[in-house]
Amino acid sequence: MSLKFSRDHEWVDVSNPDSAIVGITLHAQDALGDVVFVDLPEVGASFKQGDVAGVVESVKAAADVYMPVDGEIVEINEALRDDPSLANTAPLAEGWFFKVKLAVPSQLDDLLDEAAYEAFAKEA
Repeated sequence: MSLKFSRDHEWVDVSNPDSAIVGITLHAQDALGDVVFVDLPEVGASFKQGDVAGVVESVKAAADVYMPVDGEIVEINEALRDDPSLANTAPLAEGWFFKVKLAVPSQLDDLLDEAAYEAFAKEA
């Protein structure tokens, strides 16, 4: 798994050069608390970087899930829809949100590596 991170607290698995897997970071799920509902985008929907692509609701708050790159949704995590707590118990694994076909792969270069994200999250 090769991860990049957005400043909006999404992680992006960039192991595949044509598509990416997106989820929320450990920092995000810690701040939210127990996740009770997720609103995932429709397969086939296209988004620009920074667009709201979904919503995650917890016992404490609701938060938008932002699209970290331009692209088209090619798959959503139905298991997460059925069991939103996966965003807490396995945010970097089974708790992924959606897969996106990259429209502008070079946008991945603008995302943070793990060390830079950790430094950023400490300040957030």
